[in-house]
Amino acid sequence: MSTVLVVDDDAAIRTVVAQALRRGGHEVTVADTLAALERALAVAVPDVLITDVILPDGDGIDHIRGVATRFPTLPIIVLSAQNTLTTAVRAAEVGAYEYLPKPFDLDVLSRAVTGALARGGVISDQGPGEDSALPLIGRSAAMQDVYRVIARVVSNDLTVLISGESGTGKELVARAIHDLGPRGPAPFVAINMAAIPRELIEAELFGHERGAFTGAATRNAGRFEQAAGGTLFLDEIGDMPMEAQTRLLRVLQSGEFTSVGGARTIRVDVRIVAATNRDLAAQVATGQFREDLFYRLNVVPIMLPALRERRQDIALLARHFLDHAALQGLPRRQLANDAIAALGSHDWPGNVRELENLMRRLAVLSRDDVINADTIRATLGAPVAAAEDADIGIAAAVHALIERIARESPAALDDGTLYDRVIGEVERPLIEAMLARHGHNQLRTARAMGINRNTLRKRLDTLGIEARGELGRPTEPEPR
Repeated sequence: MSTVLVVDDDAAIRTVVAQALRRGGHEVTVADTLAALERALAVAVPDVLITDVILPDGDGIDHIRGVATRFPTLPIIVLSAQNTLTTAVRAAEVGAYEYLPKPFDLDVLSRAVTGALARGGVISDQGPGEDSALPLIGRSAAMQDVYRVIARVVSNDLTVLISGESGTGKELVARAIHDLGPRGPAPFVAINMAAIPRELIEAELFGHERGAFTGAATRNAGRFEQAAGGTLFLDEIGDMPMEAQTRLLRVLQSGEFTSVGGARTIRVDVRIVAATNRDLAAQVATGQFREDLFYRLNVVPIMLPALRERRQDIALLARHFLDHAALQGLPRRQLANDAIAALGSHDWPGNVRELENLMRRLAVLSRDDVINADTIRATLGAPVAAAEDADIGIAAAVHALIERIARESPAALDDGTLYDRVIGEVERPLIEAMLARHGHNQLRTARAMGINRNTLRKRLDTLGIEARGELGRPTEPEPR
């Protein structure tokens, strides 16, 4: 039987985690402070240590650095309600086997414990990371997945491919990977493939010699040379022309290149992070992107979620952008509760970039210190008419339903069934609520809803709503 030590100052979490692990066949010891952790270690070293970060007598991550030095083969799983990129990176830096943000799924924790036991989880002894403010904002489950991947790649030079819609923050992720890793003090050089004429891309990447082409009056170092020792960020890599793809592949394979018009081989020491808003796998299938280059770039994929897929982060992001605008000298604004609801009901086709631009615009143009829903809708171009919070909630729920259908049954968006499916989702709770309100009397329910009783009965049958009473008939006669 394996032994697990759980350290958390929340008694409920200790109890639930301990019960789940015991059901899985583990022997569990619990502690509520770092002092209690040390007392438990003095008695016996567990097979796995699970610890919270914020504890009454100190920081769990700082403390496990010393624990890892004394017990280098002890696998450690870090739990934290501080669901930030900094926390994930700090956990990775001390060599934690896994980092799980709260609230977490018990099945995920159980699998992490099983994996730690199988692997033996060797803890590294690296220095602490700087707890600085990072540009990535969000505590949704989708962003936690992103943070965990970033935390695992910052300490190595693996090539990363970041995918996501425009405006999701791909360059911010690339900068975080660079800044948090050992190449942080060296240059971070970005180049946007879509913004450079096709005939100049090779010269931009690899540089050119004097006289290499018309207008080349002097030698010019390319982006690879400029990024020496640091990170080269290739944005919109899906727009790179095929001939440039071939040269880039050679550089990634050999670590060497020659400038345009040059004969001297130049060695290159850079980390490559690429990004795209295109489906590169589909471009490979159609011959628009080299398959071997795709696999060379896609060593560690990171998929950034669209803002509509992490609506719970919208309020946090909006307030962050308003605070940032105030620090830059713009008027300080706040958001009313109905404004947060209005922001949550918008689809954000421009993603985080659109939200940031909106907040800056509102900081300048709003006449009130507290921004309300009418101002949000007017600025977004939606009708300004007052709306109840419930209406906004229904709109947000419909948007969320469409997104769920798109993920689970994408064909339903094009096969002609979407309207009936969405109406059915809205109609069911409406009928159920009205039936309950009228004691399940179908005649009174139909009258209240403004429909015929036969129509109501047909909808009950179609939606599979059980009719109560004898044969589902109302107790009072129907008027002739």
